[in-house]
Amino acid sequence: MVTRRGFIGRAGGALGVTFGVGLALDGAVAATTGPSDGWSDEAPFRFTGDMTDFEAAQRALLPLYDVERDFATFDAAYYGAMTRPVAASYRAYSQWVNRNNSLFLRNAAPGHPRDTELDRSRAAVAKLLGAQTEEIALSGGGTEALYALIANYALLKAGDAVIYADVDYDEMQYACDYLEQSRGARIVRFSLPEPHTEANILAAYDRILKETPRAKLLLLTHLSNRNGLVPPVKAIVAMAKARGVDVILDSAQAVGHLPFTVEDTGADFIGFSLHKWLAAPLGTGGIYIRKDRLQDISPWFGNRIHGPEDIRARIPTGTVDLAARLTIPRAIAVQDAIGLKAKYRHLVRLRDYWVERVRDIAGLEILVPQEADRFGAVTGFRLPGMKGPDGAKQAAKLFLDKYRLLVVAKAGLASGPVLRVTPALFNSSAELDRLVAAIRAERHLFT
Repeated sequence: MVTRRGFIGRAGGALGVTFGVGLALDGAVAATTGPSDGWSDEAPFRFTGDMTDFEAAQRALLPLYDVERDFATFDAAYYGAMTRPVAASYRAYSQWVNRNNSLFLRNAAPGHPRDTELDRSRAAVAKLLGAQTEEIALSGGGTEALYALIANYALLKAGDAVIYADVDYDEMQYACDYLEQSRGARIVRFSLPEPHTEANILAAYDRILKETPRAKLLLLTHLSNRNGLVPPVKAIVAMAKARGVDVILDSAQAVGHLPFTVEDTGADFIGFSLHKWLAAPLGTGGIYIRKDRLQDISPWFGNRIHGPEDIRARIPTGTVDLAARLTIPRAIAVQDAIGLKAKYRHLVRLRDYWVERVRDIAGLEILVPQEADRFGAVTGFRLPGMKGPDGAKQAAKLFLDKYRLLVVAKAGLASGPVLRVTPALFNSSAELDRLVAAIRAERHLFT
């Protein structure tokens, strides 16, 4: 019988030579025989790479990934890609769930009740965010999580205002717009002034809150998927709360990217992804609701699978990829071994590497100012003379077809579309050199 541990062992063994520099799977590199049900924990993941040195960190990190290398993909803001150990774990969980099928789905697998095992994942996420397990529910990604929080916000009355900005994610804007149709809310849209300095950001939020006396709900994006802006979250949350306005924080791009806890944000309601920067399997995310605020988010369409005191009632309870959710603790363990702060520093170094090499191009716009704590790895830019969504799409296609570089055309900012670059841990300075060369070669594309 192929046990789960044996499956992971063989996967790890196949990778042991590939890894080479700076990491080990501590015993999981050899096939072993596990318990008769095939379920056992992986051996601890160890990472010994030097994250203080930029080049040494790349040598240690790059072998962690099995990704397409014919193209340089700068789109971690969409999907961060699992590391090899996480992918091996996901394959093993998928095999185990398939073998036990409804026995596990019906909470009846001997020794491994479904809900108990999923609570391990909830607890791991809670620890990562500095929350309590009962304040976390798992979801099918950040979009689902934030729809659940926004659409089911219980305190909204007809005529109350809901505020969002141009830097906020499209679908979360749509969710707010739905409150106008379904609940009679008044939608207030505004644009953050550029440059996005801390002073400008705070002044803009202060002004819109003062100008909207019936404001009840504010959508705030922790790290913008459009241009990479990281606003002063805690100050904005405090500003809103002082006026009786609740904040739903979109941390889809922040978890596994920026080092923070829920207390650092001051927010009572947070939705997030886990398949982006944490690099858990696709379709993983969650919500955080501060325990004393749970009743202010209604159950999902009257969901009674879980009781009204259970946060899981706030999320759809249909059939999901359980193997993906079971793999979440492994993704967190890999991140813990690397170190979130070290990971964040490396991501910013990747971002700075290409940004600093194109800053001198006349007419090139870098959308996020070089202010401390106002950005992470995500950055939007505009080629000189680039106008309108068609121009951004044309440039993105050119970069892909001619240079084998995946950058993303993003619309939505009041100032116009951008090309978004989001390097991941699997990207190298050599790939970024190709990006720099392409930007320099095409700087006259629209002039």
